[in-house]
Amino acid sequence: MQIQTELLHTKDAAKFLNVSVAFLERDRWAGARIPFIKVGSRAVRYRLDDLQTYINNQRHDSVLESRHD
Repeated sequence: MQIQTELLHTKDAAKFLNVSVAFLERDRWAGARIPFIKVGSRAVRYRLDDLQTYINNQRHDSVLESRHD
C-alpha cells in the first residue's frame, strides 16, 4: 500500500493560503500554528492536508467569536 502526501515548498504553500512567504516564515518562528515538515537540516515543506485543515479551523461565525481566540 502506498500513501501519497503532497508536500509544498513555502512559496507554493503561501500561494495556496493567499499569504506572503514572510507570513509563513514568521509563523514558524512564532510557534507554528500551521504545521510544517523539516526535510533534512534546512528544507521546509507543508502538507496540503495540513494547509486545508488550517483553513477549515480559521472559520468564525461572528466577530465576537474570533476575538476570543
